[in-house]
Amino acid sequence: MRIIFLAWEYPPVLVGGLGTYAENITRKFVELGHDVTVFSLNNGSLPTREVIKGVEVHRPLLTNASSVFPLLSKDLENWGVNIKFFNDFFLYNILSASKLINDLVKKQNYSYDIVCFHDWLNSIAGIIIKNELKIPGVFHVHSTEWGRSGDGSEIIKALERKAANEADGIITVSYAMKEDLTRHGWPEGKINVVWNGVDPEKYNPGKCKIEEIEALRNRYNIKKDENLILFIGRLTWVKGVRNLIQAMPYVLSKHPNTKLVILGRGEEQKDIVDLALRLNIADKVYYRFEFVPETERILHYAASDLCVFPSIYEPFGIVSLEAMAMEKPIVVGARGVVGFREQVVPSGPEQNGIHVNGNDPMDIAWGINEVLADKERAKIWGINGRKRVLKYFTWDKVAEQTIKYYESILVK
Repeated sequence: MRIIFLAWEYPPVLVGGLGTYAENITRKFVELGHDVTVFSLNNGSLPTREVIKGVEVHRPLLTNASSVFPLLSKDLENWGVNIKFFNDFFLYNILSASKLINDLVKKQNYSYDIVCFHDWLNSIAGIIIKNELKIPGVFHVHSTEWGRSGDGSEIIKALERKAANEADGIITVSYAMKEDLTRHGWPEGKINVVWNGVDPEKYNPGKCKIEEIEALRNRYNIKKDENLILFIGRLTWVKGVRNLIQAMPYVLSKHPNTKLVILGRGEEQKDIVDLALRLNIADKVYYRFEFVPETERILHYAASDLCVFPSIYEPFGIVSLEAMAMEKPIVVGARGVVGFREQVVPSGPEQNGIHVNGNDPMDIAWGINEVLADKERAKIWGINGRKRVLKYFTWDKVAEQTIKYYESILVK
């Protein structure tokens, strides 16, 4: 199969889970014998065309038309300083579609079987390519504007709706997300669920050296008899990180030898620092407001005693799979549109963590205290988590299921 893959993020530019997904799934497609052409964003310093591990990657160079866009709609007038982001999104889509159609297809005689495009950020190019080349299109939905913001931009919501209606099929990342899309009037018959994955060979606790784990804990001044709670994610309201900070005094009342390490960047950085100070727990919380390379993130998982991801809105959430692959017990938000509840088993012989209400600091604290109350039980939960990853959540399984769905679209 010859696949056009439109992804706003692609290595070396990785911002969140979508970039991780795009990197891994396209390489697995190639391993399965398919041809993949990726179009992604260029920050101005990247090659406009290269091959990365068998994947052909194009990144058109952009220009700046930010001063023009606010003239086009009332909604765009409200974007303020974010209008440059809209500029990059719009030009990336138009230039990508133009280059693929006019250069690769018409001049170089490339041909394709299907175009897959991810979230609103790639919707314009996906729709143009599908209609111009008259090939099937699959819309991959990893999140929605209403979920991320509570309401948000009318333009973005209109693009999501247009892409859903135009696409021949829709893939989303969890049953929680499918239910949410259906509630909002999306065509249920088009929507197929394929979970995301993780690389269990890369995220493997057996490959981490004890001396490196000890050195990392020492970096945060966490002693052997102290508990290390780890949070990794964007520091935004939907991730529940402020609620996690508010939960810490209740955790410390029962487990005073506990510290929290936060890895991530986002608009809530100052808020969570100020909150920890007001709660008088600043000496128990360590922050890394920076991009941490993957090898170091893996070491953080290995050094932790448990991982906590109290999201309020999380269509899937790859971080939980990473923690599970590293044999760590986890506490996750499971109320509302949160895919964590499909990954984490909260009871029974296969239990690997705790479900909590990410909006409730007391419930988060209860979940953490449950894990810390019995270290041997927590260790069993961690082992169960890796077993679950190997059974359901590898990139091989994700790629095979996705290709199977593409094939079903092609024969319609």
